[in-house]
Amino acid sequence: MSTEKTQIPIIQENVERRWQSILAASEQFPLFSDYQNDIKQILALSPFVGELIATQPKVLADILEHQWHIHADAASLCTLLAEQLENVESEPNLLAALRQFRQTHMAALAWRDLTHRQTIETSLSQVSQLADALIMGAYHWLYANLCERHGTPQGPFGPQPMLVLGMGKLGGHELNFSSDIDLIFAYPLKGETDHPRKPLENQPFFTKLAQKLIAALNKITVHGQVFRVDMRLRPFGESGPLVAHFGALEDYYQDQGRQWERYAMIKARILNPTCRYTEQLESILQPFIYRRYLDFTTLDAIRDMKQLINKELRRRQLHNNIKLGPGGIREVEFFAQSFQLIHGGREARLQSRQLIHVLHQLVELQLIEQDDIDTLIADYYFLRKAEHTLQQFNDQQTQLLPDEPWPQHVLTQVMGFEDYASFLAELEQVMGRIHAQFNQLVAEPGDEAQQHDSLFTRCKDAWVVTMTDVEFSQLFETELAPDNARILFDQLSDFRQSLSRHRIGQKGEDTLAKLIPELLYFMLQQCPGDTVILFPRLCSVISAITGRTTYLDLLHENPSVLKQLIKLCARSEWITEQIRSFPLLLDELLTPLYLQQQQTDITLCFAEYNDELRQALLRVEHDDIEQLMEQWRQFKLSQQLRIAASDISGSLPVAKVSDKLTALAEVMLHAVLNSAWGQVTEKFGAPGHLQEGEFGFLIIGYGKLGGYELGYGSIWI
Repeated sequence: MSTEKTQIPIIQENVERRWQSILAASEQFPLFSDYQNDIKQILALSPFVGELIATQPKVLADILEHQWHIHADAASLCTLLAEQLENVESEPNLLAALRQFRQTHMAALAWRDLTHRQTIETSLSQVSQLADALIMGAYHWLYANLCERHGTPQGPFGPQPMLVLGMGKLGGHELNFSSDIDLIFAYPLKGETDHPRKPLENQPFFTKLAQKLIAALNKITVHGQVFRVDMRLRPFGESGPLVAHFGALEDYYQDQGRQWERYAMIKARILNPTCRYTEQLESILQPFIYRRYLDFTTLDAIRDMKQLINKELRRRQLHNNIKLGPGGIREVEFFAQSFQLIHGGREARLQSRQLIHVLHQLVELQLIEQDDIDTLIADYYFLRKAEHTLQQFNDQQTQLLPDEPWPQHVLTQVMGFEDYASFLAELEQVMGRIHAQFNQLVAEPGDEAQQHDSLFTRCKDAWVVTMTDVEFSQLFETELAPDNARILFDQLSDFRQSLSRHRIGQKGEDTLAKLIPELLYFMLQQCPGDTVILFPRLCSVISAITGRTTYLDLLHENPSVLKQLIKLCARSEWITEQIRSFPLLLDELLTPLYLQQQQTDITLCFAEYNDELRQALLRVEHDDIEQLMEQWRQFKLSQQLRIAASDISGSLPVAKVSDKLTALAEVMLHAVLNSAWGQVTEKFGAPGHLQEGEFGFLIIGYGKLGGYELGYGSIWI
C-alpha cells in the first residue's frame, strides 16, 4: 500500500479524537457545530492548533466569533492587546495576558496560512507586527511599573527610554512563525532617576527593566511562552552587560565592532516610537554598518559565515535543511546583504531592513538582471511558505524536512502538490537556482571540496563550532584515545576562554581563526600521542604572542615554522618556556640552521660564536649599555635555542651539547669583560704595570662551567 494511502487513517484518527473533545464543549459554545468542516480541516493540518482549541474551547470560540480564522487586521489586534494590558495589575497577570494573546492569535494566523486565506507575504508581516506589539506592550507596562517604584530616568529630551533593537527577521518585518527573537537594549545617558528619596542610577534601573522584559517574554509558565529571547548579539556577547548606554555602544562599535556584527546590524530596527533618542542611536549605528567606500572585504566575511553554517550542519548531521543548507533561505539573505554592505554606503536606497525591497533596488541600480531577481524572489517565498508550514504543524522552530507521514502530507497539501515526491523535486530545483545565484557572487574555487570531512576540516570545526566533549571525541576518534580527546577538549575550551581576556583586535582574531586549526592539524599529524602534554605548552606560547600579530602571522604564513615549534615544544618544556618568555626566538625557526650538521670542535665553536656576536653588536654604540645588555641577552638566548634544537633534531651529538653550552658561556663572559674593562679604563685609566692587551683580571669557572659540563639551565659560577 502506498504511503499516500496510509496517511489518511493516521490523520483521521487524530482529527476525530480532538473533534470529540471540542463537541463536548459545544453546549457552552453552540457555534462550534456550524464550523465543523472548518475545524476538522485545521485539525488535520496542525496538531498545534488542534491541541490548543481542543483543550481551550474559549480560544476557539473567540477565533470563530471574530472570524480571525478567515481574516485579521494586524493593527486592530495590536490595539486590542494594548487595551487588554491596561487592565493588568501585576507581573504574573502580565505574563499570563501576553501568553494567552500570543497563543490565540498565532493559532488564528496558522489557520489562515494553512487554509490559504492569506499570502506568505501577509503572514510574515503579521507575525512581525504581533511580535512588536507583544514586546513593546510588555516593555511599556514594566517601564511604568519600575518608574513608580524607583523614579524616572531623565534626559535632555525628556524621560529616557530603554530602546529595544529588534535584530534579524524581526528587524526586517520577516519573522518566522515559531522564531526566537534577537534583541539588543540601549539607553541614552548615565545618570539617576528622579525619585525624591531613593534615586536609582540609570544602569541598574535599565538592567532591572531588561531582566524583567526578558523574563516576561522568555519564561515558560503554565500558559506557555511568548518568545525565546536571544541576547547574544549585544556588545561582548554573553559576557557583556544586558543594556549599555549610547556612549558605550559607540565606543564598542568604533573600536571593536566585527564584520559579522555589521552584517547583523543591517536589519537592526528600533521598536520604540521615533523620538530624539531613537535618532541619536540611529546616527551611532549608521556609520558602523555602511562605509562610504566600496567595501569588498564583505565577501570574505560572507564566505566565512557560510562556512561556519556548513560546519554546524556537518557537526549536527543536519540534512534537508531549507534554511541553512545549500540554496536555502540564508543564502538569499546573504546575497542581498552582501550587496548592502558593499554598496550601501554610497547608495542610500540599499539601506533597508527589508530583503525584498533590497532585491528590487538591485535591479534599479542595474546590479542584477530583472529576470534573475524575479526568480530569486519567487524561490525565496516558496521556501518561506514551506518553512512556515513546517513550523505551524507543531509550533516548533524547525527548517528540517519531516520524516513522518503526517507532516509530509500536510506539506504536500499546503504547498499544492499531488504527492511528496513532486514537492521534493520542485524544492530541489528551487534550492539549486538559489545556490547557483549565490555562488556567482561569493563562492571561491575549492569551496565544495572543502566540505569533505578531512582531518584539517575537522580541526577547523573543533575551533569554530560549539560542541560537547562527546561530539569532540567522536570528531577525532581515529586520531585520539577517548580520554585524551576529552582532555584536549577541556584544554581547548580553557584556551578559548582565556583569549577572551586579551584584546587582540579584529586582525588578531582573524589570524587566530586560521592559525589554531593549523596548529591542531600539525600537532595531530606529528604527535597524536603527546597532545595532553603538548597542547598546553603550545597554548602558553600562543597566549604570549596574542598581542603581537606579527608573530601570529609568522606562524600562520610559515607552516614549516609552526611544525618546528610543535616539535620543539613536544620534546622540551624548557624550550617552550624560553620561547614563551622571549617570543623573538621564533625568528630563529625561520632559518633552521640547527637542522644542519653542527660544528663540534671546541676551538672552532669559540671562533664562530665570537664572530656572530661581533656582527650582532655592530649596530650598537659602544657606550649604550642598555642596548649592549639587550643584545647579549638576545644572542645568548638564540644560540642556546639553536643548541637545544640541534640536540633534539639529532644534528648535534649529545656528548657535545655541554661543550657548546660551555663555549657559549665563555664567549659571553669574554664579551662582558671586554665591555666592562673599556668602560672602567675610559673613566679611570688602566693600571700602570699592565702591558698593552693585558687585563690583569682572572675569571675562574667552577663546577660544571669549569668542567665543560654545563646544562641548559645551569648557573655560571
